[in-house]
Amino acid sequence: MERDKPGQPPWSCRRNVTKQMILTRLRLPIFAIIALCAALPVLAQSQPQTQGQMQKKSSAQPVYDGPLELSCAKILAMPSSNFIAQVVAIHDSNVDGQLRGIRQYGACYDGRTDRLAVSLGKQGKGPLMGARGNFRDFESALKDFTTKALEEAQQSSKAPLAPVMIEYAALYEKQFRYAFYQSYFQKLQKHPSSETTEKTGGSAGASSTNAQPSAKPETDPMTLAKNHFGELLAAMPEDKRHEIHAAFGQIFERSSIGEQWKLEIYRYAIFLLEPSTDKPFSPPPF
Repeated sequence: MERDKPGQPPWSCRRNVTKQMILTRLRLPIFAIIALCAALPVLAQSQPQTQGQMQKKSSAQPVYDGPLELSCAKILAMPSSNFIAQVVAIHDSNVDGQLRGIRQYGACYDGRTDRLAVSLGKQGKGPLMGARGNFRDFESALKDFTTKALEEAQQSSKAPLAPVMIEYAALYEKQFRYAFYQSYFQKLQKHPSSETTEKTGGSAGASSTNAQPSAKPETDPMTLAKNHFGELLAAMPEDKRHEIHAAFGQIFERSSIGEQWKLEIYRYAIFLLEPSTDKPFSPPPF
């Protein structure tokens, strides 16, 4: 048995102190475990609420689709110039951005026309073989004029024609094929009776005969287009002027179908022939 040394507390006292220290050290982990077990249910309850709050916040935040991720329905709902400008804004190159925007808009435009043609065909309400042949003749003459007009634009500018100009011409040309099928779709929406047709036809004829023109001839859109087209032709050399004028005339001579889009055809021709430095004569067709 250890004896007590002089100046030190008795052995029994030192032994009690040691036991108390050991018990204290053992109690600390036990208290920590008890506290952790008590906190776990609280954490488990608060975690789903936090996740739910995060989901609510994320769902409330609007998600912006870039122009290249938009659906064709959203693309065609805006003017072509607006969509192309959005694509240019996120592109490194202005020219490449325009080309990409034009082609994507054109692909959506063609897709809509194709779906319309298929839908009309399934209903048996589409154009018959003769009408389709007339449109092919019109389209062939229009493409021939486009080629000659672009060649003239390149020669007059004395520089290679910008690829953007060629792509815009191809894009704006698509309006006529869509208008062709759209005219048949509109017939499905209108089924007037013969009596109604006679009444409206008689009143319309009378009003067109007796009514005074509301616009002056010089402000009539068709007159303005014809005059400006004539000015562009007059600025050309004589041989080129005759070539372009003859090609333009073939659009109406080879098929009478172009008469219903006369103003649009004149504006399209002006777009092809007018100098790029001039202010556009008319806004884009779509």
